[in-house]
Amino acid sequence: MMKDLRRPFRAVSRILSKLTALGAAAALLVVPVAASAQNRGPPLLRDAEIEQLLREYTRPILRAAGLEKQNIQVVIINNGTFNAFVADGRRIFVNYGALMQSQTPNQLIGVLAHETGHLAGGHLSKMRQQMAQAQTSMIVAMLLGVGAMVAGSRSNAGGGSSASNIGAAALSAPQALFQSTMLSYVRQQEENADRAGVKYLTATQQSPKGMWETFQRFSSDSLFAARGADPYQQSHPMPRERVAALEEFARTSPYWDKKDDPALQLRHDLMRAKTAGFMEQRDTVMRRYPPSDTTLPARYARAIATYRHGDLRDAVAQVDGLLAVQPANAYFHELKGQALLEGGKPAEAVAPLRRAVQLSNNAPLIEMLLGQAMVASDNKASLDEAIRILRAAVARESEALSGYVQLALAYGRKGDYAEADLASAQAAFLRGDNKTARDLASRAKSRFAIGSPGWVKADDIIAAKGPGSKD
Repeated sequence: MMKDLRRPFRAVSRILSKLTALGAAAALLVVPVAASAQNRGPPLLRDAEIEQLLREYTRPILRAAGLEKQNIQVVIINNGTFNAFVADGRRIFVNYGALMQSQTPNQLIGVLAHETGHLAGGHLSKMRQQMAQAQTSMIVAMLLGVGAMVAGSRSNAGGGSSASNIGAAALSAPQALFQSTMLSYVRQQEENADRAGVKYLTATQQSPKGMWETFQRFSSDSLFAARGADPYQQSHPMPRERVAALEEFARTSPYWDKKDDPALQLRHDLMRAKTAGFMEQRDTVMRRYPPSDTTLPARYARAIATYRHGDLRDAVAQVDGLLAVQPANAYFHELKGQALLEGGKPAEAVAPLRRAVQLSNNAPLIEMLLGQAMVASDNKASLDEAIRILRAAVARESEALSGYVQLALAYGRKGDYAEADLASAQAAFLRGDNKTARDLASRAKSRFAIGSPGWVKADDIIAAKGPGSKD
C-alpha cells in the first residue's frame, strides 16, 4: 500500500519539474539575456558610428513614449538573423542581422518603436505577474488531482479505477492550460506593442509603413511554417492576421507615405555597408558591393573588407578617397586610424584617430582606440596624455574592457604599478574572472596609501562579486 501511495507524489514531483521548465521557457520569450547571464550574456558588438545612429533613431520614439529620461540603450548582438527584443526594462537588443536587412531607416525605426512599446507597456513585469498567477492556479488544480489519485489508489484496493484515472487527467490538464494562457498573453502583448509603436511613430511625424513592411516581408516564412498550426499554441499572433491588423491601423497615420530624409538614408546605407564590411567574408562583400558600384556606401564596405584581409596600403588609399568626399566624417578618420593601428603602424594611426575623436565629440570608443595607438607607439612623452584620454573614456564607458586593458599597459610602461594592477583588476572583473581580479586588487591595495582613492577602489573589487564569476 505504501508503494501505491508514493506514485501520485512522484507524479507531483514530475509535474513540478515540468512546471518549472515551462515557466523558464515562457520567460525565455521575454528575457533571453537574463537566462544566459551566467555565461556572460550574448556576444555583443560595439561601434561608435552605429550606436550614435541608433541613439538618434530611438531618441524621439522614447520621448514620445515618456521614457526619455530612463537611460534606455540599444545594444547590438553579434547574430546575423533578423531579431530584436527587450530583456530588462532598460535595453533594447538588436541583432546585427536586423541592421543589415532593414533597407530604410524607417524600417529599423519601426522595429525599435515596437520594442519601445514593450518597454512602455511594462510587459516584462506584467509577464512575471501573469506567470506567477498562472502557476498558482496550476498548483491548486494539480493538488486537486493529487487528491483524486490518492482516492483512486485507495479504491484500487477494492478493484475500482475510475477515480484514479480522473486524478491522472486532472494532473495533466493544468500544464496545457498554463501553456495556453501564457502564449495567449504573449500574443496580446505583441499586438499592444504593434499599436503603441504606430502611435509613437505618428507622434514623431514618422511613417509607420516601415514597421508594416518589415513584418510583411517576414510573414511569408512564418505563414509557411505555421500552415495548419494551432493559433493558440503560438507565441505571436498568426502572421496574416497580425500584418493585416497592423496595416489597417498604420494606414490611419497622416504620415503613412512620408519618406526618409535622403541624408539619413545615406547614413543608414553607410551603417549597413560598415556592418557588411566587418561581419561578412571579403568575397561576400565584393558580391554585395561590386567595383561597378561607385556609391559611397559601397566604397566604404570595400575599404573595410580590404583592410580586414591584409592589404593595408590599398585600404588606406580607399579610405583617403572617402575622406576626399567627406573630410569631416569622423568615422572615415576612425577607419583609417584603426586600419593603421591593426596594420602595425600605431604612430601613424594617432593623427587620424585624434581627428576622429574631435569630430565625434569625444566618442569614448574612439578615445580608447586613440589611447591604444598612443600606448602602442611606445612614446613615453605621450603616456600621460594617453592615460588622461583613457581615463576619460572609461569614466563614460565603465564596462569597456579594452579601456582598462590599455590603461594597465600605459601605467605599466610609466612605472606606476599600483595603478597598473588596479586597471588590470578592473579588466579581470569585467571578464568575470573574480579570482584574478581579487588577486590583482589585493596587490594594488598593498601599493596604495591606505584610504586613498586607488586603495578604496581596490578594496571594492576585493569585496565585490561580479556576474559570471570564475571563482
